[in-house]
Amino acid sequence: AVAAPCRELIHQEVQDYYSKELQKTEDLKTNACVTSARPLSKVVRDALERIHEEVHAPRYYGCSLVIPECLSSCWILDLGCGSGRDCYLLSQLVGEQGHITGIDMTEGQVEVAKKHVAYHMDKFGYRKPNVEFFHGYMEKLGDAGLADESYDIVISNCVINLAPDKRAVLQEAFRVLKPGGEMYFSDTYASQPLSETIRKHRVLWGECLAGALYWRDLYSIAEEVGFSPPCLVTASPITIGNKELEGIIGDCRFVSATFRLFKVPGGSWAGPGQVIYNGGIVGHERELVFDANFTFKEGEVVDVDAEMAAILQSSRFADEFLIQAGGANGVALQGCCCKGVKVSRGRLHGGLRNLGHECPMPSEWLWGIRKAVA
Repeated sequence: AVAAPCRELIHQEVQDYYSKELQKTEDLKTNACVTSARPLSKVVRDALERIHEEVHAPRYYGCSLVIPECLSSCWILDLGCGSGRDCYLLSQLVGEQGHITGIDMTEGQVEVAKKHVAYHMDKFGYRKPNVEFFHGYMEKLGDAGLADESYDIVISNCVINLAPDKRAVLQEAFRVLKPGGEMYFSDTYASQPLSETIRKHRVLWGECLAGALYWRDLYSIAEEVGFSPPCLVTASPITIGNKELEGIIGDCRFVSATFRLFKVPGGSWAGPGQVIYNGGIVGHERELVFDANFTFKEGEVVDVDAEMAAILQSSRFADEFLIQAGGANGVALQGCCCKGVKVSRGRLHGGLRNLGHECPMPSEWLWGIRKAVA
């Protein structure tokens, strides 16, 4: 845990950095908080076109575009919503029956988000707002009145690293999620525990690096809080591009990664199973790329372990799959985090090659996969 005075100082310095020093994306000194260029579906591109320009590019800082699948009518909470770009994007994807809540500690950005609620509801053709914004801290969601088990999904886009107490953030996310709910988030991670010099550097805090979790700590914190093992979706290296900052960082390396965690109720599924995707998710009719290990093609039988079967059976994905007990050839992959894998090495090494192409990090620390190929 971080001492209270230190937490308050970090919060204040981060707020100052984002409200005073950063006026546009070009002011950033690394690519940690810049969305990587990835193909977007036409639905998402069209949705982005309908977002007010003051909310869109000039004040957008994120390390990915956080858009999970199967969103119709979902209630979603955005931790660190900034000026509301992701909220207004998701507002369109959940539909008028869904609901989006954004919370951010930088009051100026929340004011920008609130300012454009009426504009966007009119643009989307909604009779009443399906978005709301709060000024507050993601470590203390209760202070904003967010109740237990009230959201289907919690998202976060490169902001958990800005919180001094990551465990508190995950605990609060777990609390407000409904049983079977998901935390889908992008953030920065370090290849090793960070030195005191890095962790006290003001600019590196604002640039999303000084607060980056050592990747192993994500797994331990998630387990302690009660989440399923983290499922890695994507990962890409972070480049610094600033000689002074490179000298301070030394041999530590950073990645931007997207993970998904699930609040799986106890006793959801007892063992491995076979699943068949029905192709019913809009925009993913032919295949659903669930994470770096599992891709479900429409109509194909896939062997899954007990953890993945429980995730699919207890979450919003339940209606999109036929799930049955047993497996033709044993377990396909042991858990999202690849502990104790009992499958052919060919498939797993293929996943490593694909990940390695996008994220050329040492395999010894690439999300614990080394255990599976030992």
